[in-house]
Amino acid sequence: MASGSVDVRVENQLVRFVCPTPIDQEKVVQMVGGQRNSGVVIKVLDRPRATLVIDEEGRIVVHGTHRVEAARAAAKELMLRLGMDDAGLVAELGPVVTSFKYEQSINLQAIAGSFTSGTTEYDPRLGCTILSDTRHKLTVQIWPNGKCIVTDARHPNMVAMAAVYWKNQFTERGYFVDQI
Repeated sequence: MASGSVDVRVENQLVRFVCPTPIDQEKVVQMVGGQRNSGVVIKVLDRPRATLVIDEEGRIVVHGTHRVEAARAAAKELMLRLGMDDAGLVAELGPVVTSFKYEQSINLQAIAGSFTSGTTEYDPRLGCTILSDTRHKLTVQIWPNGKCIVTDARHPNMVAMAAVYWKNQFTERGYFVDQI
């Protein structure tokens, strides 16, 4: 397996929008059918497909989108349904969840405890090894078939750099296998 790029797919981009006029949670419940849950109001949209969480400060957190533009469209849809103008809406980017797949299977038992750039722990419940990558400041869940899910990342480009770095580390140590 030669070193090189790895295709990274964004699964979810968390975005929080701050409105010039905070969103009134009660209006979301009454006007658009939002549901109260532990101090926040949740509204699921079909178009665009997204889950909106309105916090106690009237900010909108958008889950379930892949791009900032889609998240903005969801926030704008909520504001329009509430009769509000979306002018001045400010986006704050949160963590991104991504996935990628190596071309070969990985010997998960060999990975455990063998790196200084991160800590590893096998999770029998999930059937994967969880690598806390201190170098790139993210968490990688690695399955034996080479599938990886990355959480806590700040940008897909950082995930791509981490994927190549770990691919090279696994290759150098002979952790890729033909079959498990």
